[in-house]
Amino acid sequence: MTSGKFDMADLKRRMQGAVGALKHELGGLRTGRASASMLEPVQVDAYGTHMPLNQLATVSVPEPRMISVQVWDKSMVKAVEKAIVDSNLGLSPATEGQVLRLRIPELNEERRKELVKVAHKYAEAAKVAVRHVRRDGLDVLKKLEKGHEISEDEQERLAGDVQKATDGTVTEIDQLLASKEKEILTV
Repeated sequence: MTSGKFDMADLKRRMQGAVGALKHELGGLRTGRASASMLEPVQVDAYGTHMPLNQLATVSVPEPRMISVQVWDKSMVKAVEKAIVDSNLGLSPATEGQVLRLRIPELNEERRKELVKVAHKYAEAAKVAVRHVRRDGLDVLKKLEKGHEISEDEQERLAGDVQKATDGTVTEIDQLLASKEKEILTV
């Protein structure tokens, strides 16, 4: 979309990027078993930037209800610990030197409801991202019409296509959320 041309395929690709990010984040919401992927969304303030946890530590699952995080740089242990606590995953690290042990609690009703709220937050962020892509596409169409590069009818038709793509993507996001919500709440 950089050359002032309208690219529907690019818009759809960007919308699917939001869906992909949501799938990744929902994958991190585990329902009671330990999984290294639970910590994938965790970003650590390290070396003056945000870094994924897996670039600072080795994450392993020594037991079904335990995650072990081996931090490579001793000076980063506190930052990693803070990032895990602040991640809304409901995990409290027990730190032993450069190793953080995370017990995965049994999911009680309250924790399940918390996880559903987090899933809703992730889904809403994905919908906002999709709406931003829609707005970008509509802005390009308006500029093209204003510059007399496309007709008003063409602009309206393409705007309808953008809205259809947006609606389809939002429906996909809602389906992903409903599926994850059911998985979390099913005992």
